[in-house]
Amino acid sequence: MRDIISTDSAPAAIGPYSQAVGFQSLVFTSGQIPLRPDGTLVEGDVEAQTRQVLENLAAVLEAAGSSLAQVLKCTVFLKDLSDFQAMNAIYAESFPSEPPARSTVQVAKLPLDVRVEIEAVALRGER
Repeated sequence: MRDIISTDSAPAAIGPYSQAVGFQSLVFTSGQIPLRPDGTLVEGDVEAQTRQVLENLAAVLEAAGSSLAQVLKCTVFLKDLSDFQAMNAIYAESFPSEPPARSTVQVAKLPLDVRVEIEAVALRGER
């Protein structure tokens, strides 16, 4: 049986989707963009936006009984692949050892014209 994950510590969904869905020992997050929990957009460079995205992911995972340390796979969507190194430096701060598997792709456009979106699959419970 799946369960729907929701928290006020991350921005509410801006469409017909859940912040995350849990199934057995796994959590599948929706893509997080750089919105603050109150729904306001973090303007600025990819570093500032990546920090907010990772804070949102951490909050959703915590609500699901997981954490960034339990992430198995991330997918990073960048508006401009030339932002890869800057995004990667901030991303590495959240995954200092044993980083998860990851794909990073450039996309034509992201919601609200943001620079970065990240989704994750994680374990929940004790690692």
